[in-house]
Amino acid sequence: MGIDGPGSRSMKFPLSIAAVIPAFNAAPSVGDVVRRTLPQVAEVLVVDDGSIDQTSLEARNAGAEVVRQKINRGKGAALRLAFEVLFRKGFDSVVTLDADGQHLPEEIPKLIDLWREGPDLVLGSRDHLFEEMSGVRKASNGLSSRLISFAAGQWVGDVQTGFRIYRRRLIEDVGFPEDRFEAESAVVVRAARRGFQLASVPIHLGFADGRCTSHYRPIIDSVRIAKAVIGARFEKLG
Repeated sequence: MGIDGPGSRSMKFPLSIAAVIPAFNAAPSVGDVVRRTLPQVAEVLVVDDGSIDQTSLEARNAGAEVVRQKINRGKGAALRLAFEVLFRKGFDSVVTLDADGQHLPEEIPKLIDLWREGPDLVLGSRDHLFEEMSGVRKASNGLSSRLISFAAGQWVGDVQTGFRIYRRRLIEDVGFPEDRFEAESAVVVRAARRGFQLASVPIHLGFADGRCTSHYRPIIDSVRIAKAVIGARFEKLG
């Protein structure tokens, strides 16, 4: 694992917020996402999760710091590593967004405006766009939000969105143990059960249905999410 890049930036947005872009074989899109994210936050970190293309080079050339993992470990593991790196640098909060261009960096100020009100986890919600998605994806997102909201004990309209802001105190308290897509669902359940404040804001997307660029495996990852959510729901609260 290596870290390289230009270092911290002084921006007009809160200096306590950095962004992480987990990326796997995202060379065609990651550079543009980085360049558009840099004006929004104090620092941009790309975690190259075992790519076999030029993801690291494109991200670095666009101005991001890059941490590269030799093998693909999954989105949860990439985010966990990013939290460790950025919190060690002193950042209080981290924006997460995908490398494929579906999440628009220009929408980050919407999340920050809500973050300023104090919630521990801000979710960029797509539930108003579910009708624009394919039937399978619309059904999957709607069903998962209902079931995971039930496990969390409060309604969350879009549980699977990866466009978020996490506060450091939340991650330090509940952890981020899962390695793949299930991590983002399980953390919502843990946070809600432990009394952290969750908030959502509607966002626009670069494209509504991300099946063509997503690495999500419907059967395997759905089973992983179900197991992680059930585990988080019945964990003892320490």
